[in-house]
Formats: sequence, structure tokens, C-alpha cells
Amino acid sequence: MYIGDLAKQTPDKAAYIMAGSGEIVTYKQLNERSCQGSQLFRSLGLQTGDHIAILMENNARFLEICNAAARSGLFYTAISSRLTVAEAAYIVNDCGARLFIGSKAKAALAEDMLKQMPTVEHKLMVDGTVPDYESYETLRDRMVKWPVDDEACGVDMLYSSGTTGKPKGVKIPLPDITVGEESSALVMLAKGLYGFSGETIYLSPAPLYHAAPLKYNMANLLIGGTSVVMENFDAQEALRLIEIYKITHSQWVPTMLIKMLKLAESVRLQYDVSSLQVAIHAAAPCPIEVKQKMIDWWGPIIYEYYAGSEGNGFCAINSDEWLSHKGSVGRAMVGVIHICDDDGNEVAVGESGTIFFADGPTFEYHNDADKTQSSKHFNGWTTLGDIGRLDEEGFLYLTDRKAFMIISGGVNIYPQESENRLIMHPKVADVAVFGIPNTDFGEEVKAVVQPVNWEDVSPELADELMVYCQQYLAKIKCPKSIDFDRELPRHPTGKLYKRLLKDKYWVEHKSQII
Repeated sequence: MYIGDLAKQTPDKAAYIMAGSGEIVTYKQLNERSCQGSQLFRSLGLQTGDHIAILMENNARFLEICNAAARSGLFYTAISSRLTVAEAAYIVNDCGARLFIGSKAKAALAEDMLKQMPTVEHKLMVDGTVPDYESYETLRDRMVKWPVDDEACGVDMLYSSGTTGKPKGVKIPLPDITVGEESSALVMLAKGLYGFSGETIYLSPAPLYHAAPLKYNMANLLIGGTSVVMENFDAQEALRLIEIYKITHSQWVPTMLIKMLKLAESVRLQYDVSSLQVAIHAAAPCPIEVKQKMIDWWGPIIYEYYAGSEGNGFCAINSDEWLSHKGSVGRAMVGVIHICDDDGNEVAVGESGTIFFADGPTFEYHNDADKTQSSKHFNGWTTLGDIGRLDEEGFLYLTDRKAFMIISGGVNIYPQESENRLIMHPKVADVAVFGIPNTDFGEEVKAVVQPVNWEDVSPELADELMVYCQQYLAKIKCPKSIDFDRELPRHPTGKLYKRLLKDKYWVEHKSQII
């Protein structure tokens, strides 16, 4: 639905609420401010098809700016506020942003980037300013509160989190539709698959710069629901918010589910979560035991999907289907799945291989024709680089990312199996498993564990964890050694920067499998 129509129908209804500050932005305010934002963009010379970059924490201006871009025909690139200066500047320059918008809370990062984004023409900041940045709010408030004459649909152009290398920008064509026209595939999926409506109260616990939170919040606003946006995730606070706001829909990553489950039972069970109708999770594989415990706790309202920013395919599964196909991420709703070996030949049902989608939407990696081409099968199918298998009913099971596979003595080992086992140990808060050099076998299995209590770290705990893993998995799949770290480099979206851990062990080697 058009934001302007929602502003007329329910002007005082909360479009979104910032959970920490309590700031409420109504549909009337969102419409007026996004109109002013689009007028501002035009005044700066931005036209349909241009790019802007946004680098900030979750705050009340984030969704406003994205809505302004979405009605100005712009590509808007949201960038992780946890990146280094060089990483963030690479994305700004690669996407070709003419406008960069930062925040006072991330002022140090914004200042350091000034000399590293030479083609950016305009630099704005929300919640205050620093030298060489102008106030977004001050400039916005000078603008009229009605749509620009040439309103056009804009779209996000997001970058992969770079867990296995440099980030890749995923570019899809601008929609050739009227602003507000309800033909967005995500809007239709949200309404048809998950029951989003004008009555939805959606809890968004993850950073808005990540694909799923940004896209689902934007869809919820077009549908007319209310979003409750957490500035930062906290397991107990998330449960409290569900109770006080009577949350109906929510979206999570497995690490969030694990953190909620690891709260003391007396803590987590004190909150009323009965208002929840749909709890969606994605972004990373979820251990079977974790999902089973969530269904036991919240009931059969847990939904999972498998997709990427590339949008080339979409699989989905509900709780009832999952209970009879444990470990599956569902059947394809967008695209047709093909599982292929390294030569591109389709494998038999039940065998693992690279997952390709046929007949799905097209995409390209911005400024990287080689990466775009490497994602394609010779039949024109496309892949996200994941490994999986299909059962006879067409349900997909993920094995791991191809880039994370360990080859030891010619045997393919998928670290997700041992990660899923080790995370269930009560003394483990987080874990990463990957291959390190072995002169005889090429690679061997290494685990780095973030313990629940650092005081527990000892050689005895390492031995205990290795034995624990071997009770459930073949010895070759389990770590031969375990190191400990106070905090693993995990993105708030749930993605693990495994490359940063692995590189330390390969520093003396000229080549490696990454």
C-alpha cells in the first residue's frame, strides 16, 4: 500500500517504535518525512537510478531514509556499522554512492572515511554533525511535505557480509511499477505465507543494515503494520518486548534463539509470549536440537526460510513440515532446485552437492562480472555457493557453505555438523569449526570456542568437548584440537566471520582452502 494512503487512513498509528528510546514514528510522520527526504535528494541532484549509502546504527531515522529513497527511484545501500574504515569505504566507492549518510553515534568512523570516498558529492549526518558533514534533519525540514513530481520505485542494493572474502553488491533492476503498487514479491510472501496484515506487530531484533530485517520492516510498513525495532539485541529484553507490545510476528537468527534458550529457565519462562503467531528464522543453519526446543517452548509457530540477497530462489518450511523433515529448510517456492557435483552434473536424490536455482529472478554482482559468471551453471542456473541435498519429497537440507568445506586426506568434511553438536554443550556460548594445515592430510579440523564462563577454560575442557563431539559424530568430523576465544567475530546478523579466525592458522602458508 502507498505510505501516503496509510497516512490518510491511520495518521496517528505507530509505523515503528524504537524499543530502547521509546520514540514512536507515526504513519503521518513517516509519510511527511519521507516526502521531505525525497525532496531533499532531488535538491541535491539525485535522480532515478542514482545510489546513496547509509552507515548507521539502528535509530529512528534509518527506516525514514530508506522510505525516502524507495519513493525517489534510488538504489540505497545500507552498510554494517561494525565494519572498519577500509571495509566501509570499499562498499561506498564500489556502489558508486553520490550521497553518504552517517550518524553522530558513529561519528569517528564517518570522520575517518572522509578522505576515502572521493567520488561522494554530499555527506550528511543524523542526530548531530561533525566537520564536513551537514545535518540531515536540518536540510530535510526545509523541504515541502509532499511527494516529488517524478516519484519512482527505489530498491535496496545490499552487500554480502564478506565472511569468505570481499563483500559482493547484489544488484537487481529498479521495479517498473508505480510507487505503492503492491507487486513486491516480499510483500506478497509476507502476507500470503506469514499472515502479515495491518494488525501485525513485528519485533525486529537485528541490525537494519542486514537484508532480512531491512526488507521485512519495509514490507511491514507497506502492509500497514507496526514494527518494534530493537537498537541492540538482548535475549531477555526481547522476551520482555514480546510481552509488553503483544508482538504477533518476529524474525530471528539461530544465535539469538540459542541465547534465549540459554537463559535460566526461571528467567525465560516468566514472560508471556502467547501473542506470538509467527516466529521466522533464517540467515544461518539452525541446529536441530535448538529448533526442537523452540517449538517445544513457543509452539508450532516457528517458520524457516532459505534465501539470499540475490533473490534467485526461496525455500520455506513451517513447524509441522519440519517436525516430519527435521533439519530441512523447506521446499522451493521461488525457483526450481538442482543439486550438482563439481562438474555441474545433477546428482541422485539424497546426495549432496552445490545448490542451484533455475527459473528464479535474475541478479548480478555489482562491478564484478567474474563473480556473477562464477555463480552460474552452464544451463543458466544460479547458486549462492551452498551445499545441500534433496529428499524424495523435494525438501532441501543444507550441508554447509562450499567455501567452509574441509578436505582432510581426500575426505570432504562439513564443519556445520560439529558446530551444531558443540553449541549444545552447556559450557559453550559460541563455536567455529574450520580446517587448518596438516602436513600429512592437507587439512585437519580445528574448533575455536567461546565459553560461557572464561574461568572454565582449561586443557581439560578442551578434552571434554572433543569427547562430547565424538559421542555423536565420526571422529574424523570432530576437532583434533580446540582453542578458546573470549568472543568470536560474529556479525549481529548471525553470520560468522570464519575467515578472520582461519587466516591466523594459515599465515605461513602460500595457499589455502577458504
